[in-house]
Amino acid sequence: MQETELKNLVGRTVLITGGAGLIGSRIAVRLREIGARPLSLCTLDAYPRHTYRSLFRIDPADPDVVVGDVQDPDLVRSLVAESDYVVHAAALADVAACTRDPLSAIRTNITGTQVLLDATAAHKRIRRLVFVSSAGVYGNGAPEDWARPHDEYRTVRKLLETVYERVPPQFHEHTPLRPMSVYANTKAWGETQTALTLSAAAVSYTVVRYFSVYGEPQVIKRNSHSWVVAWFAARAALGLPLHLNGGGHQIRDLVHVEDIATATTRALIAPRAHNETINVGTGTPTSIRKVAELVIGRRPGTRFVETPMPPGDPLGGYASVRHMEAVLGWRPGITVEEGVERYTDWLDRTPEAVPSWLRNEFRTCRGPLVR
Repeated sequence: MQETELKNLVGRTVLITGGAGLIGSRIAVRLREIGARPLSLCTLDAYPRHTYRSLFRIDPADPDVVVGDVQDPDLVRSLVAESDYVVHAAALADVAACTRDPLSAIRTNITGTQVLLDATAAHKRIRRLVFVSSAGVYGNGAPEDWARPHDEYRTVRKLLETVYERVPPQFHEHTPLRPMSVYANTKAWGETQTALTLSAAAVSYTVVRYFSVYGEPQVIKRNSHSWVVAWFAARAALGLPLHLNGGGHQIRDLVHVEDIATATTRALIAPRAHNETINVGTGTPTSIRKVAELVIGRRPGTRFVETPMPPGDPLGGYASVRHMEAVLGWRPGITVEEGVERYTDWLDRTPEAVPSWLRNEFRTCRGPLVR
């Protein structure tokens, strides 16, 4: 795809559900750079309000920032009616939170998706909807019996060490879906429902399967095991040990949020992306242990401890990117080494990104000598 095709977005309005989150806010920045008008819908309740303003640079008073819920049919219909394109990024995206509260995941990720699809199908002006999915829909890939729910921790670890490190699976868009968590299951449903609803209405759509997104200004959440770069960097900044779930042998394809924003923007207008599903990754497998080593290289003296695998956490894999390159005419440009360096440098400049509850853990570990 030629850069000149991005000019098709100049002057166009793009509705971004979840537009104040990490990914949505970066997509909005990219669209403004091109000359489009991002219209961001978000509940502004995933983080403390000051986080949106100080870190994500979201101004709730901006008329193009609409505070509301994607489950509100009247609101969604009104926003779709003034838009040319749609990026559906709104979701309860924390795997652990979805596992703890499946009904909340269903309300946001399923009911909210259906509300938006109905509004889009009814409004023939929409040129394309991009549905944000996840590599989590692949689960562990094949073979299916590598890590079963009844396996003991030692068995999972043995599988990881003896099989997974040698042959990490590569996921192609045609790889069968085997979601292992509530979150991934909602995304698999959303992919199918997007195709069913919009194909029947003759509205163009693209499904983008993001692999492991990271990068500034990502902020960790309590009781979450997602966002490994941010977790490791924040803990290392305080001198806390890094937790290697399952020994850290899981494989991830880490893709920087700036590359995610560029890929999503291209998916809006690439002619070959019509009704396609596209992996968005780097094509490079990286173990969680390697991420820890990269962070420790930036924070010498940091130690790590091995911890059990949390439920719903896949062994992982990495993306086949051939289809992405062919359809979007592009590939990510930020390596994980560069991305970790950028994030740790940003954290040094932005200490308020380390949440107070984690600082309290640091004080508890250090004891009464901390002033």
